[in-house]
Amino acid sequence: MRGYVLRRLLTVIPTVLIVSVVVFLIVHLTPGDPAAMMLGDDATVEDIARLHARLGLDDPLIVQYFRWAGNVLRGDLGYSTAVTGQSVWDMISTHFLPTILLAVYSQLITILLALPLGMLAAKRRGSLTDSALSVFSMLGISLPSFMLGMGLVLLLAVQFRLLPATGYKNPFTDGWPAFFRYMSLPAVSLGFIHSAYMMRMTKASMLEVLSSDYIKMARSKGTPERAILMKHAFRNTLLTVITVIGQGFISALAGAAVVERLFGIPGMGMLMVDSIDKRDYQVIQGITLMIALLNVLINLMIDLIYGLADPRIRLK
Repeated sequence: MRGYVLRRLLTVIPTVLIVSVVVFLIVHLTPGDPAAMMLGDDATVEDIARLHARLGLDDPLIVQYFRWAGNVLRGDLGYSTAVTGQSVWDMISTHFLPTILLAVYSQLITILLALPLGMLAAKRRGSLTDSALSVFSMLGISLPSFMLGMGLVLLLAVQFRLLPATGYKNPFTDGWPAFFRYMSLPAVSLGFIHSAYMMRMTKASMLEVLSSDYIKMARSKGTPERAILMKHAFRNTLLTVITVIGQGFISALAGAAVVERLFGIPGMGMLMVDSIDKRDYQVIQGITLMIALLNVLINLMIDLIYGLADPRIRLK
C-alpha cells in the first residue's frame, strides 16, 4: 500500500509539468493582443510596442514560460493586464469559493439521485420502471445544461416564483438557507446531466455483479434481496462509483462557466469568460492552471481511495 501511494504521488510531478506547458502554450497561441486590449482603440503602434516591452511579451515563448513558471513556484501568479494593480491570486481567491460550492452541491444532487435510481433500475431490469429510468437517463445525457437551466428559470423562477433566477449568496456570511435558495437551480442544471451518466454506470456495474456466481450462491442460501444489493453487489461496484463521482466533480468544474454565466454566479467560470474577452493572459493562465491542478489532485485522491477500497491494492 505504501509503495502504491508513493508511485501515485511521483506521477503528479511530470503531470503538473506537462499541464503547465500546455496551459501556457494554449493561452499564448490564441489570437489577440493583450497590450492592444489594455490601451484601447486610440493606442498607437509605439504605445503598444512600449507596453509589449514592459510586459515582456516580446521575449521568446520559452523565456516567458520559465519566467512565469518560476513565479508560480514562488506563489506569484502575476498581475491582471485588464484590471490595473489587481493580482491574479486575489482575483482567483475571490471567485474560487462560489465555483467549489457549486460543484460540491451539484455532486451531492448527482449522488443522491443517481445511485438509488441506478440500483433500482438494476433490480427491476426489464420492467416498466427500468424503461422509464432509461428514458430519464437518455434525457439527462442529451439535454445541455444551459437549456435545462433556462427551462428551470422560466418554470420555477418566472412562472411560479419559487426560487430566484440569478444571484449568489455566501453561506458563511448570508446563511445556508439563502445559499440553497440561490444555488439550487444552477446546481440541478449542472448535476442533472452527470446524474444520468452515473445512473447508467451504476446500473451497468450492478447488473454485471448481480449475474456473478457468488450472488447466485447467496440467493440460493436464502439471503434477503436487500442484503444482496447493499452488502454484496453495491460493495463490488464501489470502485466504478468512486471513479464516476471523481469524474463528475471534474466535469462540474469544467462546465461551471456556462452555468455561472447563466445564473450570474461570480465564480471562476465567469471570471474566465470575462478574461478571455479582455485577452487577460495572466488571469486565463492562472484559472486554467488552478482547474488543471484541481483535476490532478482529484484523480490522485481517487487513486488513493482505490487503495483503501480495494483489498487487492492494499496487499501489494
